[in-house]
Amino acid sequence: SVIDLIEKQIQQFVNEHRPPVEIRDKLDLRYSYINKTVEIFEIRPRWDNEKIKIKSPVAKTKYVKSRGVWIVYWMRASGKWERYEPNPEINNISEFFEILNKDKYGCFWG
Repeated sequence: SVIDLIEKQIQQFVNEHRPPVEIRDKLDLRYSYINKTVEIFEIRPRWDNEKIKIKSPVAKTKYVKSRGVWIVYWMRASGKWERYEPNPEINNISEFFEILNKDKYGCFWG
């Protein structure tokens, strides 16, 4: 199905961008895909307590079925998601990964 295909693309992107196995306890990349919303995030230990893992959002996209588009978001320093104005709407999930790879304005990977 289309959902399975999208999830496979997400898994492929995340797997290609995960750090080497030997440092994944210090830094890892994961995703969630719930209700047509994809969120990419980093996981790392909290600075003052390594036993506590912190989830740091990287990017988000949400499919709007009625319009057939994906809306792209980035996380502001305020902790609020905001539309990614250079490319607020895209036509497919592959474009989302292209935007993340380029990160032209340093909004996603810092």
